[in-house]
Amino acid sequence: MDKPMAGKTVLLTGATSGIGRAAAVELAGMGAHMVLVGRDQGRLGTVVGGIESRGGTADTLVADLTSMEEVRGLASRFLDRYDRLDVLVNNAGLVIGKRELTADGYEHTFALDHLAPFLLTDLLMGRLKASAPSRVVTVSSVAHVFGRIHFDDIMLERGYDPLRAYSQAKLANIMFTYELSRRLEGTGVTANCLHPGIVRTNFAKGVGGWFGAVMLLLRPIMIGPEEGARTTVYLASSPEVEGATGGYYVRRKKARSSRRSYDQEDQKRLWELSAELAGTSSR
Repeated sequence: MDKPMAGKTVLLTGATSGIGRAAAVELAGMGAHMVLVGRDQGRLGTVVGGIESRGGTADTLVADLTSMEEVRGLASRFLDRYDRLDVLVNNAGLVIGKRELTADGYEHTFALDHLAPFLLTDLLMGRLKASAPSRVVTVSSVAHVFGRIHFDDIMLERGYDPLRAYSQAKLANIMFTYELSRRLEGTGVTANCLHPGIVRTNFAKGVGGWFGAVMLLLRPIMIGPEEGARTTVYLASSPEVEGATGGYYVRRKKARSSRRSYDQEDQKRLWELSAELAGTSSR
């Protein structure tokens, strides 16, 4: 059997369900050694069992990515155990119905969906560069078109709404990718992001109000996690995108993101703010 990812090490967050789990199984089937990140060792073990039953290999790292301290611990453990990183997939994401703060005092959705991948990517950048050609793949959403970066209220203390929080974080994913791709020019590390489709997962479980009602209405036409994972797998593995960087992809095709996402001054401003909040000197 053809194993195009044989010898590759892939770190994937949010691996216990939905798109993350489907992508992990698919990439492992292509020969990649998967390092799976989640909050629950039992659920991670179930995914590993499924991968190994198909002849693949996978390890696990447990971390709560809403905590910047745990993100740092995750990166440290990865660097201690693995001498290469060919693909980093920033997949973990969630939207919640009411405003909650993390242990760091940050709005939950922004912390998990944006600050965690920002910091994790930064902490692993040396290993990614040493493993080049390598890739950073970040899962965003078409919901970013409704978003803007609330620089004057980044933690949404005024007028929290689930869609407002989620669309801001998903826009931040794209702007982070564009800025990162420029900073990585000439390193052999590429950075791309994607919209996976409207996928039938548990990411909005428990969200009420009008946003929850819309998600419920859309459920009959949603795609399954395996189909939703296809663009993630494509960007992580396909030779067609070798060397391609700074792109937003939908259905495995490069697409245009929102007008706001291309503002380079805001991209730089978001990067500097994220570095400050995450506690990194990568300005």
